[in-house]
Amino acid sequence: MGDPKRQRKKYETPTHPWQKDRLIEELRLVGQYGLRNKRELWRFKTMLSEIRARARQLLAVSPEERQAQEKALIRRLYEMGILDENATLDDVLSLTVEDLLKRRLQTVVYELGIARTIHQARQMIVHRHITVNGRVVTSPSYIVKRSDVVALHPRSPFNKILKETQATLASPEASKGEE
Repeated sequence: MGDPKRQRKKYETPTHPWQKDRLIEELRLVGQYGLRNKRELWRFKTMLSEIRARARQLLAVSPEERQAQEKALIRRLYEMGILDENATLDDVLSLTVEDLLKRRLQTVVYELGIARTIHQARQMIVHRHITVNGRVVTSPSYIVKRSDVVALHPRSPFNKILKETQATLASPEASKGEE
């Protein structure tokens, strides 16, 4: 079986535990994006701080070295779907944690209309009803790339429910009832 790697924390906790404004903001983000706990939020905040730190380091590098590394960083963030193709380091430095949270699989499933609520989106992912590029993904925190295709699993019972809902909305009787 081999030697398992030592598990390391992928997040940094806040320096001061009881700041009211930060606690309120964290609670709002946890509810809005359907996170399981604040650790998930802290993981994305740490990821953002690493990206921004890399951008600040590039500002101190000589212009010749900086250009290639800057393009690589921006290309990586573009493929993740966070920035536009012609972004600058200022755009990287102005990123927020919400920009990263919007690229989570759970949020994408909800925004595509596959799930009715953000919490149902999480449940559908964990229960193996969602595929990314034809493969089942069970991690709600999966970062959806720009090129990824998110869909329901072909054998998911939600396919039938979704088709019935779309047929009801598209039927002429439904539009007559609205008038």
